[in-house]
Amino acid sequence: MSSNISNSIRTLRFLHNEMTQKQLAELVGVTRQTIMAIEANKYSPTLEVAFKIALVFKLPLEEVFQYQSQSD
Repeated sequence: MSSNISNSIRTLRFLHNEMTQKQLAELVGVTRQTIMAIEANKYSPTLEVAFKIALVFKLPLEEVFQYQSQSD
């Protein structure tokens, strides 16, 4: 079952001086593997981690994460 949540973390990292997954992980307080899984849409972060990621990029949550409902 795939997640209905997508994100723009990879693009945002690139736009923020090509921040590495490791740098983002350290700022958020998770492992690089966690960031990698979230970026690949293989794992949905907790609400707290999602907010922390958005704070790093100084963006509202909905500009980092997008929810797609399964209406069809």
